[in-house]
Amino acid sequence: MKYIIITGGVMSGLGKGITAASVGRILKNRGYRVTAVKIDPYLNIDAGTMNPAQHGEVFVLKDGSEVDLDLGNYERFLDIELTAGHNITTGKVYRTVIDKERRGDFLGETVQIIPHITDQIKTCIRQAAEQAFTDGEKADICLVEVGGTVGDIESMPFLEAIRQMRGELPAHDYILLHVTLIPEDTMGDLKTKPTQHSVKALRELGLHAEIIVGRSDRPISAHTKRKISAFCDLPQNAVISAATVPDIYEVPMEMEKEGIAEVLAAHLGLEKREVDTSWYRLVTKEYTSRVTVAIVSKYGIEDVYISIKEALKHAGRALSTEVKIGWLDAERYERCQLKDYDGILIPGGFGKRGIEGKIEAIRFARENNIPFLGLCLGFQLAVVEYARHKLNIPDATSEEFGEGSHVIALLPEQEGLHELGGTMRLGNYIADIREGTLAMNLYKKKEITERHRHRYEVNPRYIKNLEKAGLIFSATNKNRMECLELSDHPFFFASQFHPEFKSRPTRASPPYLGFVEACRVNKRTK
Repeated sequence: MKYIIITGGVMSGLGKGITAASVGRILKNRGYRVTAVKIDPYLNIDAGTMNPAQHGEVFVLKDGSEVDLDLGNYERFLDIELTAGHNITTGKVYRTVIDKERRGDFLGETVQIIPHITDQIKTCIRQAAEQAFTDGEKADICLVEVGGTVGDIESMPFLEAIRQMRGELPAHDYILLHVTLIPEDTMGDLKTKPTQHSVKALRELGLHAEIIVGRSDRPISAHTKRKISAFCDLPQNAVISAATVPDIYEVPMEMEKEGIAEVLAAHLGLEKREVDTSWYRLVTKEYTSRVTVAIVSKYGIEDVYISIKEALKHAGRALSTEVKIGWLDAERYERCQLKDYDGILIPGGFGKRGIEGKIEAIRFARENNIPFLGLCLGFQLAVVEYARHKLNIPDATSEEFGEGSHVIALLPEQEGLHELGGTMRLGNYIADIREGTLAMNLYKKKEITERHRHRYEVNPRYIKNLEKAGLIFSATNKNRMECLELSDHPFFFASQFHPEFKSRPTRASPPYLGFVEACRVNKRTK
């Protein structure tokens, strides 16, 4: 197993995750099997209880693990499926070590950061790296992204574990890639001093960067690369310019042009292989049309909806259609704004705030034949809207929001739970699709598997009446409703699951494909 370690310097939020995913894509384009591990230094066990407005989207894996959004980037770029072990947090590591101490596994030793915590970190990395793919094969190369910034106190045990791994592995099985900021001063000059200090901080920890990826708004000149090379003790060809690009899927192509593949091959002893360029042809494919989609949201931060944005992009690329997103605040938008869009999307979420605005948008889409896609909470609110205005139940609501007629009820297995973390209906569940429905037309098969993240469901007591009023539940999991649609509408579709979590650049999600195509038709017929 070969390991590529990715660290970050100067500041957080530079795009280490995209860099790691791009490196993986470059290697996969050469036929290598690549897996990835994300280290998050926070004390939370996982991302499930974290406010998305602070930390970004909570991505859900097939096994139900709630993880950092970077694992979504890994899955999309590498077209793989990861599991809980691929996201290591301080909380997970310390809980495991403390559990061992309580059992007496350390036989009376004084439990310390070194060696007990660092040994556990290394064990977690190796276990994730060695985990087989669904076809039973194992990876050739493991990407290990260390979250945070070098110098953060939270990251110290992880960086020490990484330092120890270097001494335990053959020289050709380890390389460290450091992502750093190259800022521009008021005179327009790119400054290398922050990078020099960041590399110095790495050296103080016993780590040396074999590759430096410099993030900047414009490409780094040869002069700047020479300066970084001289001060940071690495060849000039190992200083990679990573200028901001319009689309994240162009990053691997730009890094290819910088020659990173050759540097990686030299350090890791990789054989020269022919490059599959289909990925690059896909991301440079020209659009022939454009549609606009309104996403009625309440968090106000686009990072909360990264998977939705990417799934729309994937569907758009498959249809040669650029999808422009308009973000409408669920609490403040004007109803008249909705008519300006070719489609309306209601995403998932939690809590009562902004609910009435979302319901009003759903009603507008239903009554005005505007393509509509509802996801998780969007699915539940579509049921609430239909119950209010077609079943004449004015107080129809969800049990999550308080008093009223609960057409959406708490899942029975959620009753009496006192812990929030990891207790929802999470991960892969099967849904059976009804013949002759829009869902069948989208998926082209009777049984599907999609990822979930919810505590509430359609109340079984209301299902028959909703169906009699014209609402079609086109996919089910036993007695649970998974999809809904309307037969007398151009495209009105919602799912209890999150289809965006399985969408890939080369394999767009069926509901998103159908939605974008419906938006195209709507635009032409306006």
